[in-house]
Amino acid sequence: MYVFDQSPLYQNVMAVLEDAGNVINLNRNALERLKRPKRTLVVSVPVRMDDDQIKVFMGYRVQHNQALGPFKGGLRFHPSVNLGEVAGLATLMTFKNSLLNLPLGGAKGGVEVDPTALSKSELEQLTRTFTREIALLIGQDHDIPAPDVGTDAQTMAWMLDAWSNHTGFNQTGVVTGKPVEVGGSKGRDSATGHGVVFIAEKALSVFQRDLKGASMAIQGFGKVGMHAAILAHRLGAKVVAVSDVSGAIYHPEGLNIPEVVQHIEENRILRGCPNAQVISHEELLGMDVDVLAPCALDGVITEDNYHIVKAKIIVEGANGPVTTKASEELTKKGCFIVPDILANGGGVVVSYFEWVQDIGWLFWNLDEVESKLKTIMHKSFDVVHGFSQEHGKSMRTSAMAVSLKRLEKAMKLRGQAW
Repeated sequence: MYVFDQSPLYQNVMAVLEDAGNVINLNRNALERLKRPKRTLVVSVPVRMDDDQIKVFMGYRVQHNQALGPFKGGLRFHPSVNLGEVAGLATLMTFKNSLLNLPLGGAKGGVEVDPTALSKSELEQLTRTFTREIALLIGQDHDIPAPDVGTDAQTMAWMLDAWSNHTGFNQTGVVTGKPVEVGGSKGRDSATGHGVVFIAEKALSVFQRDLKGASMAIQGFGKVGMHAAILAHRLGAKVVAVSDVSGAIYHPEGLNIPEVVQHIEENRILRGCPNAQVISHEELLGMDVDVLAPCALDGVITEDNYHIVKAKIIVEGANGPVTTKASEELTKKGCFIVPDILANGGGVVVSYFEWVQDIGWLFWNLDEVESKLKTIMHKSFDVVHGFSQEHGKSMRTSAMAVSLKRLEKAMKLRGQAW
C-alpha cells in the first residue's frame, strides 16, 4: 500500500476514476498510469521564528500528469496538509484541466502549517524557503503554482520573487494568482467563486429555473464562498445562509451580502454580523434551498450526515466536499450534484488566462476575463450534462468520463497508452 492510499480524499478520487473509467471502457494502461502521480517531492521547510527558535514544517509538491501540458495546480497552507491529500488534489487537477479543455497537466502543493499562527515575517520566510526547495520543479514551462487554501496573491508575489532571485530570471508566468501590479490577471481573486455561480446558473436552468430569485446556502465565506455570494446576490439570488470557522448566519429573505462583506472586512469573522440569525454548520447543510454550495474544505458531506441535506442542487465549490458514498446516496434521492472538477474550475481557468497573458505580455480588461470565463464554464457544463443525459450517468461520473476521454486520446497519441 502506498501512503496515498491512506488518504480518504485520494480513495474517493480513485473510486470515481474507476467508475468513470468503466463507463467509457478506458484503456487499462492509461488507467494504471493515472492511478499514480508522475512525481512527488517532500521537503523540510525550516523557519526562524520571531522568538529566534527554528521550527521545521513539512512541504509537498505532487506532479500527477502532463499529457496535456505543463503541470498546474494550487498551493495550500493548512494544518491538515499531508502527502495523500496533496496527491489526491493533484489528480483532481489533471482531470479538471482536461475537462475544461485547458492545455495543462495537474499538480498540487502544500505546507503543513497554520498560517494564521505565523507573523507576516514568519509567513514570508516560510514561503520563500519552500519556493527555493521546490524550485527545481517549477517554472512557467514546467509547473505553475497558484493560490489555494491559506495562500493568496501576496504568497504568490513572494514565490515569484524568491524563484526569480534563485534562478536569476524574472518570468512572471512561473506562478499565477499574483497581484495585478506584478503580472497578475484582473478577475483572478473572484474567479473560482464566480465560476461556482455560473455553474449554479446552468444547473438551475436544467430545472427551468432562473438564478434570480433562487435560494442559496453557501458553506464557507473565504476566497471562494465570499465571491460566490457577492455575485449571486448581485444577480438576484437569495443567499439565505453563509458560514465560516466562527459559525453560520441565516436570514429567510436573503442576507444583505454587501453588509456581510463589510462586517467581515471590519471583524474578519462572521460572528456578530447584524441582521442575521445564528445557526449551526449542520443547520446550514440541511437547509431546504434550491442550491447548496459547499465552498470550504473537503469531506463536509459524508455517509454519516448526507441524510440531512434537502437542497435540490449541490454545486461543489470546494475540492471533494461530498464523499463518493454520500454523492451516490444523494443522487438516488434526486439531488443534482455538480462535481468539483467542473464547479470550482473558474480559478484554474483564469489562472490559465493569467499564464497566457504573462507569456504574451498582453493583458485583458475585467470584462474580457469575465466573458471568457463564463463562456468556458457554460460550455463545459453543457458537454458534461449532455454526456449525463445520453448515458444515464450522474454528473460526477459524466464529468470524469468527459475528462478521461480527452486524457486517454492525448496519452495514446503520445505513446503513453496502447
